[in-house]
Amino acid sequence: MIDKTTIGYTFNHSFTFSQQDVINFAEATGDKNPIHLNEAYAANSIFKRPIIHGFLGGSIFSKVFGTVFPGEGTIYIKQGLSFIRPMHVDTAYTATFTTLEVFPKEGRARIKTEVFNPQLKTTISGEALIQNKIYLLP
Repeated sequence: MIDKTTIGYTFNHSFTFSQQDVINFAEATGDKNPIHLNEAYAANSIFKRPIIHGFLGGSIFSKVFGTVFPGEGTIYIKQGLSFIRPMHVDTAYTATFTTLEVFPKEGRARIKTEVFNPQLKTTISGEALIQNKIYLLP
């Protein structure tokens, strides 16, 4: 049986963001770019409608690392991100986490982090370094 500490282990998490989530993120960060908040403005952009902040989309990684995979006690050390396609509110996305490498002496793991849209096209791609006791040598 493959477990969370095995190289190649993949965990999927489905999620959506609402327009209220976008508004809350804009308020919390101060990023009130109209591409995220104003339909008329966004209609004249290359996207033709409002898009979710890239870092709001990427924030799903933090939620999952700290609560589900590998879970409580996770320390987020490093994250690289590439924003490949726009994300939109009220759309079902899937975040995928794949264990690439484990460092058992440090209790750390390198994890591929991706978000896929409903057409299974990558919207965000990256790599994280996390620490959690499950990765420690026994």
